[in-house]
Amino acid sequence: MMPHASSPRWTDLFIKRPVVAVVVCLSLLLVGIRSAIDLPVISFPVIESSSVAIVTAYPGASAETVQGFVTEPIERAASSVPGLDYVESVTTAGTSTVTLWLQLNQDTTEVISTLSTRLSQIRFELPEGTEDPSIQISRADTPYASFYLALRIPPERTYAGVSDLIQRDILPRLAAIPDVERVENYGLEQSMRIWLNPWKMAALDVSTAEVADTLRRNNVIGTFGRTESTSQRVNLKTNSEAKTPADFANMLIQKEGDVDIRLGDVAEIEIGTTELNNVDRYNQDQVVFVGIYPEPGTSEIVVGDALYKAVDEINESLPADLDLFIPLIIPATCAKRLAEIFSTLGETILLVGLVVLALMGSAQRARATANDPYFYSRCDSGDITDRLLHEPADHPRRSCFGRLGGRVMPSWCGERRRNLRKACRERGGTRLFSSATFPHHCHDHDAGGGVCADRIPVWSLGVLFREFALPWPSQWSYRALSHHLSPIMSAWVCPDKGHETRMTRWVNDRFERIAKGMATWSIFRCVGDGSWSQGTVFYHYLWSRSTCSL
Repeated sequence: MMPHASSPRWTDLFIKRPVVAVVVCLSLLLVGIRSAIDLPVISFPVIESSSVAIVTAYPGASAETVQGFVTEPIERAASSVPGLDYVESVTTAGTSTVTLWLQLNQDTTEVISTLSTRLSQIRFELPEGTEDPSIQISRADTPYASFYLALRIPPERTYAGVSDLIQRDILPRLAAIPDVERVENYGLEQSMRIWLNPWKMAALDVSTAEVADTLRRNNVIGTFGRTESTSQRVNLKTNSEAKTPADFANMLIQKEGDVDIRLGDVAEIEIGTTELNNVDRYNQDQVVFVGIYPEPGTSEIVVGDALYKAVDEINESLPADLDLFIPLIIPATCAKRLAEIFSTLGETILLVGLVVLALMGSAQRARATANDPYFYSRCDSGDITDRLLHEPADHPRRSCFGRLGGRVMPSWCGERRRNLRKACRERGGTRLFSSATFPHHCHDHDAGGGVCADRIPVWSLGVLFREFALPWPSQWSYRALSHHLSPIMSAWVCPDKGHETRMTRWVNDRFERIAKGMATWSIFRCVGDGSWSQGTVFYHYLWSRSTCSL
């Protein structure tokens, strides 16, 4: 029977043709770098967890009336939606809000289509004067905005004026930023305040019903058709929509002979805001906040970079007394975590290289040290490429987990090189012979068994199973591929037939002396304690480490 080492394998291609191994390694590295650039970064794992809010306005109705005639019919209709977890509602005077919390990974498109059908079926049950229900979808995993902007309110400006300026000038420019889903103005909407004078109304015999009918009648847009001639055609329409206090004051309520009673005769009209229930402050300054929600699965760091530029451009066009700034950026912590992860990884590679160069004392060892990060980079490049193909986005927790999966890499690379050097000494072969037989005699793949075993509890995370557990096979497949690509590269940093350099032999000699001294001390101490077997095991362990360490 032929020895196992002489059996032909497909991996022999990388041994006989080192150029192929180098090309494959460089391809993995370049594809991984490109994937790292294109892979979006978010703060938290993406989970399909949504909530649907049904907002219905019933102006002028009390909370009890809205609860009985609006909220309860909508709750009955919404309870039959598929994939529903539970329903909650909030009813205030004039407004009904019914929130549907969906189950995890429930398709929101199907829910919206079913919910729209249910609401159209109960529309006739809602009282007259009720506005059509509006449906709003929000992600339950990220219910808040990722970026918050603020605009200070100067003393000479009003809350309503600043809110209106944000709505007209700032929001359209922020919504045009790429990968922005929506922008919300947390200020108050402008409204026309009409303060009726009961004494004047009584004197002129005007009722509140006539005032309401006047407002309703004069705030419409109608079409009259068109007129045309041989040279042109003109569309006709009537636009009685009131926008200024003067437009409202000029509305006709009654006409008795030559006397016209208008709205300005019985009321004071001014531009104001809706009911002011709260006031926003930042560093003791009254401000108006603006929330920015990025699209799901997009890189929040990229959106933040574009937002900085947009804010600078907006400030150039704002009046001198207004300043738009960014008080809170939630993805800033995400960018900080990623920076710490990569800085720690770089420091680890640098320190390992310095320690190897200082203690092992060889330029060849320095080149071997450079091979370790290259091996590690190929594994990470393949892992990043796999994320781009199978994952919607990357996040710090996912990157940390990937680093945990590769925490064995430095020791794995060192063990691979030690075993290869030992093969050169024991079998007395050349670099090519040792690298060719190395994959058949070394079992470095077992080094990851402990990592996989102690991460098994993480695999049972419910909806996060795909996020954390499934990348393991792809990670170790890339590591296995790199394991077969690396022997030929490591072989060129090992001397032929075990001929180490003078510095390497000097370090080996000192290490063997220290190991033997520690083993002897351990044996005498264990003999005194009566635990001879422990000392023997420790001695053999140190001796085996010293014989294959370099």
